[in-house]
Amino acid sequence: MKDVHQHHDALAHEEAVVVRDISVRYDTVLALEGATLTVCTGEALGIVGPNGSGKSTLLKSIAGLLTPARGSIEVFGKSPKSLGPGSIAYVPQVEAVDWSFPATVRDVVSMGRFSRLRPWQVFGSRDRDAVERALEAVHMTDLADRHIANLSGGQQQRAFVARAIAQDPQVLLLDEPTTGVDAKTEEALRVVVRHLVAHGLPVLMTTHDLERVEEWFDRLLVLDRKVLALGDPAEVLASGAYASIREHTHTHGHMRHDRA
Repeated sequence: MKDVHQHHDALAHEEAVVVRDISVRYDTVLALEGATLTVCTGEALGIVGPNGSGKSTLLKSIAGLLTPARGSIEVFGKSPKSLGPGSIAYVPQVEAVDWSFPATVRDVVSMGRFSRLRPWQVFGSRDRDAVERALEAVHMTDLADRHIANLSGGQQQRAFVARAIAQDPQVLLLDEPTTGVDAKTEEALRVVVRHLVAHGLPVLMTTHDLERVEEWFDRLLVLDRKVLALGDPAEVLASGAYASIREHTHTHGHMRHDRA
């Protein structure tokens, strides 16, 4: 797979995800307030912020798993819940997954195809080919028959990214996919993401790692329940927006209800 980090202006001509002034609550807790952003095709958006800043809440809202109390979300001009099955691929944090179910890596990746099958369709050669391509993309072919519970955290994360790739989505949402993985796995995931983006897929990804954001992302969003900064990764980091909220969180100890 060729690692091509094209300038996204060549591809980013269609609005893929449009979030307008959304606020999300968990009971009485305001997890997101007035968040607005747009992500285009062929663009990778990195989302950073301290624990509890609403990063996971934002991804779940775009995936249609949460309903905002205010504002609107459109994915290719439609509400997330009105899109066809499999249109949005959401990869949660590894810790949020129940690993006790009996399944091999290939079984897990194959699940990405089920949403694309009509009730009368069977899992065919096209689906098997998509699964094998996804396994190869994340370098998991040799582990395809291993039980998912017997993998390392990094291998488990790669398996779920492969499931998302096999799904052939219109939008890919990744919630801290590099947490707990080694440098080799992280680089493999970065290459996969950049390859998908270079072919037009919009990717939104949360992360705590700021060291290589310019290599991962076309734009960077700083979130602390509200959008504090959004733009070129180098410029956003240079602005000090993220450093200031990390210092504020450390000094004043925000009470956090959203894990990310």
